[in-house]
Amino acid sequence: MQRYYTITEGGILKIPGRSICRGIVTGTVLKLDKPLSFLGEVDPVTGDLKIRGDRCSVADKILVFPSGKGSTVGSFVMYDLKVHGNAPKAIINTFAEIIIATGAVISSIPMVDMIDTDLINDGDKVVVDANSGTVEIKDIEVIECVSSVIIMNEKILTFKRSPNMYSHSGTWGLCSGKIKSNEKPEFAAMREIYEETGIKFSHSVKTIDPIFVREDRTIWKIIPFLFYIENQNAKPNFENDKYKFVDYNELAQLDLVDKTVEIIKKLLNN
Repeated sequence: MQRYYTITEGGILKIPGRSICRGIVTGTVLKLDKPLSFLGEVDPVTGDLKIRGDRCSVADKILVFPSGKGSTVGSFVMYDLKVHGNAPKAIINTFAEIIIATGAVISSIPMVDMIDTDLINDGDKVVVDANSGTVEIKDIEVIECVSSVIIMNEKILTFKRSPNMYSHSGTWGLCSGKIKSNEKPEFAAMREIYEETGIKFSHSVKTIDPIFVREDRTIWKIIPFLFYIENQNAKPNFENDKYKFVDYNELAQLDLVDKTVEIIKKLLNN
């Protein structure tokens, strides 16, 4: 089932997920980039997070991490935190591992999963609606743009962004740009390709659902397109330092804009 992100004019992005334990709370994010074991990595009385050097506590935080790990005793550590008044306000996971899900339920901690946690940063103000299974990120800017996979002789055209560009400077990526007001996404993609390469297209081969990428206080809503060309040279403009055609396997050698590989994979496999 397709799930849809919602963007409001007030700078709020609502991310759809799945409800694990019901409840609605608002709070500040404490984010971890690796799986968490409550047993051994969280003090069951104080809530201190032992795996971070800044002696922070999970108490009253919206705790965000990919998934749980470790012993089933971790579920009871979560309950102990609740008894001592130092449990997190809510838990957000990419995938709800059974130990964390059980701990959330027995401790009545609102929890959602199937959330793209890459879109959430440490210190964000969020609303967790675990009744409907959604997360709202506040005070951000959402910008719609296009990103085009251009293929010639089974190789992918990549660009290195100029260090003078304000967004993703110095990294490699695809031909991308903002969608102008009242501009159709496919037309925006073809316009950006012409401006950045001098190559003209009349239509794309295919497109897929939008991909979302976080950069500081901006979330880019990227609409991807696929194009094929035959034996043409690109002429990069000021936005890019250089370009090259690469095999899919060579992408791992480049410092890429986030989710570039995901975009390519989905377009080529769809």
